[in-house]
Amino acid sequence: MEDSLTLINGKPAECIPVADRGVQYGDGLFETMVVVNTRLPFWSYHSQRLQQGCARLGMESPLIPELATELAELIRTVPRAIIKLILTRGSGQRGYAPSPSTVPTRILQRLPWPDIPTTHTLDGVSVRRCQLELAQQPRLAGIKHLNRLEQVLARAEWTDPTIAEGLVGDANGHVIEGTAHNVFIVEAGRLLTPALGQCGVAGVMRQWILDHAPGWDILVQVGDITWERLYQADEVFLCNSVHGIWPVRQCESQFYSPGPLTQQIGRAYEQWLVRQ
Repeated sequence: MEDSLTLINGKPAECIPVADRGVQYGDGLFETMVVVNTRLPFWSYHSQRLQQGCARLGMESPLIPELATELAELIRTVPRAIIKLILTRGSGQRGYAPSPSTVPTRILQRLPWPDIPTTHTLDGVSVRRCQLELAQQPRLAGIKHLNRLEQVLARAEWTDPTIAEGLVGDANGHVIEGTAHNVFIVEAGRLLTPALGQCGVAGVMRQWILDHAPGWDILVQVGDITWERLYQADEVFLCNSVHGIWPVRQCESQFYSPGPLTQQIGRAYEQWLVRQ
């Protein structure tokens, strides 16, 4: 595995100005991407969400072809790694008001592949319900902006190493997501995932499943899911682009088994990944 590497605006570096609005206000976006066989299999999803996020924040969008070329050079000799892309509005004057002359800061980090237990995919994981409730803000819902304080506080709620993830909801009693994963449940042979119009991150793996489910003859629905509905579900699984599919075997006092739909989607994902 090659050493970690950070590029700032295309050049090797480790520091950004303290006046950068990403540091000052969390004014920016990020994408965490998986490298498989020197390729970014979810790049089209990441680039689309990045452009949507820029439009939502009123930020200058990066030139995607140039960014793709830079990424290709960064990963061309790396069989497996994580790439983190951070885009801030750049450095500006003091105060919240963005300056039209601000030049965005682009940060690319190549990081080692994490040590992920294979049992999480094969046997499933235990999760907990977090006390923190996500604030509702439609302007920010879905995009992966830099302000992750809600996730930081939720993840700080437990230290038990046997708990792989925490699920967070909103003030209306709806399940929204995990601290770092999206959530799906299976109910009477149907796949459901929470609506994210008010809060939460629309993950690229979530979108991949929504796009492919019809081709697997799986009925999929996006809507509100209460905690009671989650506890009574036939199957529950988590997903993100780094971890793939994690079946949930326990949430609080409720137990599940990695059921047929979860296993079907997991197999389809592994087969798709091999072809990329």
